Amino acid sequence: MKMKKMTALLLTCAMVMLLAVGCGESGQGGEGDGDKVYRIGIVQQLEHPALDEATEGFMDACNELFGEGNVEIDLQNGQNEQTNCATISSKFVTDGVDLILANATTALQTAAAATDTIPILGTSITDYATALDIADWTGVTGVNVSGTSDLAPIDLQEDMLLELFPDVKKVGILYCSAEPNSAYQAKVFGEALDADNVAWQVFTAADSNELQSVATAAVESCDVLYVPTDNTIAGAAEVVNNVCVPAGVPVIAGEAGICSGCGVATLSISYYDIGYAAGQMAYDILVNGADISTMEIQSAPEVTKMYNKANCDALKITVPEDYVAIE
Repeated sequence: MKMKKMTALLLTCAMVMLLAVGCGESGQGGEGDGDKVYRIGIVQQLEHPALDEATEGFMDACNELFGEGNVEIDLQNGQNEQTNCATISSKFVTDGVDLILANATTALQTAAAATDTIPILGTSITDYATALDIADWTGVTGVNVSGTSDLAPIDLQEDMLLELFPDVKKVGILYCSAEPNSAYQAKVFGEALDADNVAWQVFTAADSNELQSVATAAVESCDVLYVPTDNTIAGAAEVVNNVCVPAGVPVIAGEAGICSGCGVATLSISYYDIGYAAGQMAYDILVNGADISTMEIQSAPEVTKMYNKANCDALKITVPEDYVAIE
């Protein structure tokens, strides 16, 4: 009887040890949390080449870093409507996603309003302090939001305008009044023009329906226009182009997508790169446990002087050799 009890005890110990080893091995299936599949929701404000590139960069980074089958991405488009973005963000919260990527300012604002616990990464955001109404900006939000910025150096954009049009008399700054980040860029660009003693005037459209009439007013009183990284104009650049080119008024744009639609030149960043950087941040948060509230906003590593050949030819503008044609 004692021998049978001893044998049973040894068998029990052996089974416990095997179970322990098996459990230990099951947690070593990948770099992250074993077999966990991370769920990420993307709310993209609207379809536009620049925003599309940022989303593509983010998804590529996630698929590469998390590994095939370890991340599920739900991409939703708000069609440039705040209500749509808010509905999408709320659904992501209800679904309990692990992280939200908000692509563009309205998307970020609605995501931040929907949750203060789920990590939110922004991309294609010009100025986070403006977008989130943060007064004492330190480079980090202090809340469940971080991400990447699409802001190219505005002082260098103003330098570009003066390089191409040194005899400019008055600059019109055109943007949508519903976009706070555009207003921020307009303010900074105006300050740069003030420093160079160049006259300027702001022209704002409430939405795309007003864009043609506002652009017409701008070209009647200005000889060069500046358009910041404005999502409304990005979605209706052809409207601006149809006003400016016949009037012989060139446009300096805040990014390549707008420039290809209505501009002559831009100091542009790579939206793919800032999207990819946001994907790297997502991996750091979800797998490595990084605290999003202390993660600094990241910017594009470099900028490129680019030009729209068709518009430059139409307006008989010759750009320096260090400018790259937009494909």
